[in-house]
Amino acid sequence: MAIGIQVTMDAADPGKLAAFWAEALGYVVQPPPPGFDSWEDFAVKNGIPFESVNDYSAIIDPEGGGPRFFFQRVPEGKTAKNRLHLDVNAGLEAVDRLVSLGATKVQEFNDNKGHWVVMLDPEGNEFCVQ
Repeated sequence: MAIGIQVTMDAADPGKLAAFWAEALGYVVQPPPPGFDSWEDFAVKNGIPFESVNDYSAIIDPEGGGPRFFFQRVPEGKTAKNRLHLDVNAGLEAVDRLVSLGATKVQEFNDNKGHWVVMLDPEGNEFCVQ
C-alpha cells in the first residue's frame, strides 16, 4: 500500500504562491476548518498574530486524489536550482495559460526523450510542462 505524501514549498508569499499553484493544477486553496468563515477568523480565535496569517497556505485536490501542497514562509530567497521539481502533465497548450497566471517560460525541448517546456513559477521555482 502506498504512503500518502504532502509536497511542501518554501515561499516569500505563501498565499500568492498557493493561488498560482491552485490555478495551475486545478486544485483549490484549502478552506478553513469547520466553524470558521476564513483563516483570519481561525487565527484570531486561536491567538495567532495577524502578521503571521500569511505565513502558511495550502492547496488540495478538490476530488481528493492528489497530494496536499503546503506553502511556508521562509526569510531567505531562492538561491539555487531546485533539487526536486514538478512535471505538470497538462499538455503544451497549457504553457500560455500558466504564463498568464505569472509563470515564466524558460526553455523548450523537443528530442528523442519527448517534448516539454521548462518554466518558473512566480517565485522562481523550476517546473516542467509536458
